[in-house]
Amino acid sequence: MASGHPEDPLGSSAEAASYLFECYRQGVLTSEHFLNDKRFLGKIVIKPDPELRDAFFAADLRAQDLARPQLETNPDDANALFAMTISLGMQADYASLIEKHQLESLGMIREADKFAKRLLAVNPDAADAYLTLGAANYIIGSLPVLKRFFLKFKGVSGDKHGGMEQLEMAAARGRYLRPFAKIILAMAALREKNIALARAQLEELVAEFPRNPLFAMELAKLDAPADARVSR
Repeated sequence: MASGHPEDPLGSSAEAASYLFECYRQGVLTSEHFLNDKRFLGKIVIKPDPELRDAFFAADLRAQDLARPQLETNPDDANALFAMTISLGMQADYASLIEKHQLESLGMIREADKFAKRLLAVNPDAADAYLTLGAANYIIGSLPVLKRFFLKFKGVSGDKHGGMEQLEMAAARGRYLRPFAKIILAMAALREKNIALARAQLEELVAEFPRNPLFAMELAKLDAPADARVSR
């Protein structure tokens, strides 16, 4: 995607997102992961293919290297603001969900939040920005009370309810990352025992991507007996 417009940071961000999705497919975007606190919030590190990891970071950092000079020239460049928002957000999500470095992800989350707010001030319709904000809000808001208490001293707070609302906005109105938002929202909805919301997202994903085995598999699990689902 980035090869046709090498100077466009958004192209590199989209390329990074495709690699990140592949990393997530290796176990993160499943109910087994999201419904098990030891996996979702604990210290069980996921080790994606090294080539995928390297490709993700190369594309993600390239997006930032392209966007920053453009923002120096025009601080209201919506394209560059969007690229910074999602690239920093993806770095934070990778650190938190895959490497389990929640504390290290906080600085990225704060910076992504700043760019997202600037982007939404320039372009209120940029609903994709809510994906990274919603994911961060939900993950931090899901941490144990003691961890959240500690994070407040660092000026970081999470809001599960607010995070779900932000994910819903990205899933409903996102342009580039809508499928990504939908699967994250579906998994979060399962954690919150909102089966109807999870089913709605998964049914839409299966209809749009009928050849994707992940979406079909997760939808089929919803019809399994409740006690057969993964417990926390």
